[in-house]
Amino acid sequence: MKRMEIICFKHDGSLHRVWHDGYILEESQDHIIIVNNKVDVIDGDGRKWRTREPAVCFFYKKKWFNIISMIRTTGIYYYCNLGSPYIIDEEGLKYIDYDLDVKVFPDDEILILDKDEYEENIIEMHYSKIIREIIDHNFNLLLNSIKNKEIPFDKKSVLKYYNDYLKLK
Repeated sequence: MKRMEIICFKHDGSLHRVWHDGYILEESQDHIIIVNNKVDVIDGDGRKWRTREPAVCFFYKKKWFNIISMIRTTGIYYYCNLGSPYIIDEEGLKYIDYDLDVKVFPDDEILILDKDEYEENIIEMHYSKIIREIIDHNFNLLLNSIKNKEIPFDKKSVLKYYNDYLKLK
């Protein structure tokens, strides 16, 4: 399995966060799936921490969001970031975070996070009208995907990918 760093920036180019030691599980023309398990993370301010559980991460080339599926003993939790499609270079997978997040709990409760941060950064970081329209459109696409239990919100797909990872490890 090939390792991949995940590197996240803010709209102004500042470093937001880096996840180490992800493993590419699947790559296609439209997406890449990376699995990590208890990995080191460095925030843009230098703070270091470690994830607590395995995660199956879904990144897309045409969608302006990514999905982190965290596998916990109490079920699968989804943390969805509104962000740019990814690119890959010699340093790793890179994308821009656009603040707005959606958390989905095992009981399918949906929580919208960081709307205030998104509203502040529209002004502070000068998000263009086009960027705001793209984020709004993709926010709605994401919510529909959650409600319709599309992959990976069907839960079975996350467990399948995680089991594939365990077999390869």
